Amino acid sequence: MSLSRFATVAIGAAFAALAAFAPARAEMTAAQKSEIQGVIKDYLINNPEVLRDALAAMEQRQKAEEAEARTKAVSDAAPLIYNSPRQAVLGNPNGKVTLVEFFDYNCGYCKKSLDDIARLVKEDPDLRLVVKDFPVLGPGSVEAAEVATALRKQFSGEKYWQFHLKLLGMKGQIGKGQAVTVARDLGANLDQLGKDMTSAETKESIQEVMKIADGLQLTGTPTFVLGDDVLVGAVGYDELKSRIGNVKKCGRMACG
Repeated sequence: MSLSRFATVAIGAAFAALAAFAPARAEMTAAQKSEIQGVIKDYLINNPEVLRDALAAMEQRQKAEEAEARTKAVSDAAPLIYNSPRQAVLGNPNGKVTLVEFFDYNCGYCKKSLDDIARLVKEDPDLRLVVKDFPVLGPGSVEAAEVATALRKQFSGEKYWQFHLKLLGMKGQIGKGQAVTVARDLGANLDQLGKDMTSAETKESIQEVMKIADGLQLTGTPTFVLGDDVLVGAVGYDELKSRIGNVKKCGRMACG
């Protein structure tokens, strides 16, 4: 909200508050209302830091409310977020800490995060990684997600991890052709893959992720879920490692 807009709201709110304290039987005249509004406006103009502080407090409160709502959404959807039978589980499937990534194969920031995620998986034997295809960047992304989802009928664990690394690490636009080529090169049965791509199970798997993302109000990729918190964007190796360490210590991304 801009300061000018906030000033208008603040003046209106202040006048409403003053009006609420006015005697019930003593209605203000138009002149009295105008005078009070003028006093409030002059005060705010002469003390603009009041607007700044009020706006900062309002934004902080909104962020806290959004974080609380998102935490509840994570808790409500936790079984599907962390343990859906339709998801790809990488790293240590029995790891004590689970990092969930919502990603898109055409997301530049997801590609940027790939080395960070791979490093974390390699270095932390206690990390369980769940990757969820969240194809929000167009038809090619949907096609790639369909191939990847169908391929889980054939590949799992390290084999699927290799597919994920190679496809997400490719440059340029990714769609069905690129995804099928990577699957073929890794030994997939293409006839079976073609059938599984058009199956109800593949469609329902992608719809499940979209429904979860909608519940969490996710709008972009990559987005990570860790503990009962959400972390948005390509935040980097150090940030992810620190957050994972906090979850190990206190069960949340931020301890204390």
